[in-house]
Amino acid sequence: MFALTPKLALLIVLYSITLFTVVRIIMDSRNPSKALGYLVLAITVPVVGAIVYFSFGVNYRKKRIYNKKLIANDRLLQRIRERIITTTHQILESNRHKLDGQRDMVNLLLNDSFEPLSSNKVKLLINGESKFPEVLAELELATQTIHLEYYIYEDDVVGNQLKEVLIRKARAGVKVRFVYDDFGSKGLKRKFFRDMDAAGVESFPFFKVHLPFIASRLNYRNHRKIIVIDGHVGFVGGINVADHYVNDRPGQSLFWRDTHIKISGPAVQSLQYHFLADWNFCSQQDLHPDTTIFPDSARMPKGDSLVQIVASGPDYPRASIMLCYFTAIVNARKRVYITSPYFIPNNSINDAIKKAALSGKDVRLLVPLEADLRFVNAASRSYYEELLECGVKIYRYKKGFVHAKTIVADDNLAIVGTANIDFRSFEFNFEVGAVVYGERVCAELTAQFLEDQAQSEELSLEMLTSRSWFHHVVDKAARLFSPLL
Repeated sequence: MFALTPKLALLIVLYSITLFTVVRIIMDSRNPSKALGYLVLAITVPVVGAIVYFSFGVNYRKKRIYNKKLIANDRLLQRIRERIITTTHQILESNRHKLDGQRDMVNLLLNDSFEPLSSNKVKLLINGESKFPEVLAELELATQTIHLEYYIYEDDVVGNQLKEVLIRKARAGVKVRFVYDDFGSKGLKRKFFRDMDAAGVESFPFFKVHLPFIASRLNYRNHRKIIVIDGHVGFVGGINVADHYVNDRPGQSLFWRDTHIKISGPAVQSLQYHFLADWNFCSQQDLHPDTTIFPDSARMPKGDSLVQIVASGPDYPRASIMLCYFTAIVNARKRVYITSPYFIPNNSINDAIKKAALSGKDVRLLVPLEADLRFVNAASRSYYEELLECGVKIYRYKKGFVHAKTIVADDNLAIVGTANIDFRSFEFNFEVGAVVYGERVCAELTAQFLEDQAQSEELSLEMLTSRSWFHHVVDKAARLFSPLL
């Protein structure tokens, strides 16, 4: 007779868990690379693989977690769509010279997410020592609203400088709203908010994480860095609020290279929209767009830069920022310079970079000499050999840690934002960036890239191929699991 021993029962349970997990991975995932990584994990380490997948791998963007946010976003967009789109085609036609070769990008962002094109003043801010004085000065000028949204906000010198201004402005009658990522800003304790609460500053965590080690919501991080002041001045880029972003601070041990931009003009209303959608979601409020939040754009100052805002996240139907990066790379006619602190591209971006290089374009990639995680270093290295073989020039920054997320293509397209070139930024994180059309900003960003390049070592094919067999195996193994990072 058949005897069900404890060992056999355990095997049946393990096989059942593995089979169920494998079927769910196959049915749920639209990304073959990501699915393969989870399949390998689920089959080789059954129980652990199942826990990791159902905690971090399930794409909840179509499930109940974000339903309320999706509905709120749709309603908000319907209210302001006419206001933010009406002039886009007129600007496109009247600025043919400035948008030479970039019509695809303009139309992509307009058709994909109704992002308007507008004339703005844009200022490039290099590192925290340039950003924070500019931010503090603009905060002092606020009269109506101050909106902040940050992945990392630390209770340190810089964080408290901003906090003091927010408290003072709130007491003066300015409406101050603050959204922070609960995981990225986990160092903020209840006492940090007491004075702000008393002054009338409203603060909410984005997606409160109660059980960080098993919570699937940990996988969905609000990686955005947004400041909007009075609806017409905005800041966006890679710099969080923390002391280590300021290199002229006493005791700073690691040079931190990062890029941010200040925008003055109608494009700020798109930043405002994304903030407001996030605010209504995490605060459970229904804040309506009025003239204090969306002032008349016709009265805003115009500048020499045309700007569109691009955002993406689990609540978006497509990976809009990835499509934006892809378009910038494949449409480049002369050159494309890419800076990213984490480089684990999906197949589309990887092929786009190779296509541009093989087509004779000057393609350069600037990354840190060493990322802050060894596994990420190994996964990134696994892509370098094939890129070098296609003619891509790869530079590894030695002066410190490069955290900037920028692309500059030809002479008239620049992208500055929060998204890295990796699966997490494209698939899971809430991200945002600015697409800037115009020669001045592109020239400044190109000059900065070349300055960073001078502080880097160029990686050669020989340097990679001369390494031991063991290192190649480690890199390839890391790449296999890279969609899970």
